[in-house]
Amino acid sequence: MLSMTGYGKGEYKEGGVELTCEIKTVNNRYLDVNVKAPRIFIAYEEVIRKLVREKMTRGHVDLFISLKDKREKPTAFSVDLSVAASYVSAAKTLKDAFPSLPDDVTLSSVLRYPEVLKQDDALAADEELITALKTAISAALDNLNAMRAVEGKKLEEDMLARVAVIEKTVEEIEKRAPQIKDEYREKLAAKIKDYLGDVQADEGRLLTEVAVFADKSNIDEELTRLHSHIAQFREICKEGIVGRKLDFLVQEFNREANTTCSKSNDVTITRLGLALKNEIEKIREQVQNVE
Repeated sequence: MLSMTGYGKGEYKEGGVELTCEIKTVNNRYLDVNVKAPRIFIAYEEVIRKLVREKMTRGHVDLFISLKDKREKPTAFSVDLSVAASYVSAAKTLKDAFPSLPDDVTLSSVLRYPEVLKQDDALAADEELITALKTAISAALDNLNAMRAVEGKKLEEDMLARVAVIEKTVEEIEKRAPQIKDEYREKLAAKIKDYLGDVQADEGRLLTEVAVFADKSNIDEELTRLHSHIAQFREICKEGIVGRKLDFLVQEFNREANTTCSKSNDVTITRLGLALKNEIEKIREQVQNVE
């Protein structure tokens, strides 16, 4: 089991290249990757996202990359011809308007105009930098998952402890449930006696009323399903990626608890049902942290 919250760091330091990758993750229903990297890696953002998808399925991911390239290498430049053409065209227009002014427009002067000559960092992303990028990201993801596994173990222990409480509460409800019918019969008989005095009540009608009440308040199916959900929860926790499965199962837990409370017609079972719902809600909150 993995938590969706964690932090991991990976580094690559070889041959004058120093690249650091830091990854921070928090809860999210789906996988959402936010990459902040130097412009040199702008063309490799999908490569970065693919590496993350291989190690994660859910959560919001903030990935930060920093680079120091101390290698000696020629600087790559590019010329923006459209900008240069605009400058030259503007110079010709001025020359036509003011023919007496000396014309000092040369190639060297045009190159000095803003935005004409640009240093193209993306061209410098060579094979070594891509290797450094992948190495650092992979290390960061491994460290992240190691931390998430530790947190996931704590979440698993907490949820299983709460499932044990739920199981105990269900057992208490099971002990109480059979008594409700007998108590209802006694209360109904006492009320009839108060109303009729010494007149003998129709025993058949009394039993019919008790049977109808017992049928309406019967929660055997709900308790059986709760036991089944408890067993399923424990089995699912043995798997790796369990967040969505547990999320669905907790909804089923809550459904049975609600039905139990609504059908019980008993103060004790209602109190136990509310305690049940309280533990289920705590598990639901924890499940939101699980991948």
